[in-house]
Amino acid sequence: MLYNCNWYTDTSAILLEPKAFSAKIDKGGVQLIDVRTPKEYAEGHIENAININYYSKNFEDSLKLLDIKKPVYIYCRSGKRSAKSVSKFRAVGFDSIYELEGGMLNWRSEGFKANTN
Repeated sequence: MLYNCNWYTDTSAILLEPKAFSAKIDKGGVQLIDVRTPKEYAEGHIENAININYYSKNFEDSLKLLDIKKPVYIYCRSGKRSAKSVSKFRAVGFDSIYELEGGMLNWRSEGFKANTN
């Protein structure tokens, strides 16, 4: 039996490649969070994403405004900031955390669109 150590630990999220990530968020009932800067977000983001800047001094306070009972889907540019943010999501009480593998770079390379409005 094979185990994927990235699947779930206290500090990790479930990594989804763009196609699977898109399928999950398209079903609705999720909170889609872009942890990039407002400038990066304005240059192109996934439709219906909420921008919560990882580098903001009130990042964790902003996470507390979300519904911890609903799954959260997170992404950044390449996957580094979203991976670092997982522990902060867990700290405020999230259990169901999904992360876009490779971030927006991978999203776009797979042909998925980004909104600029």
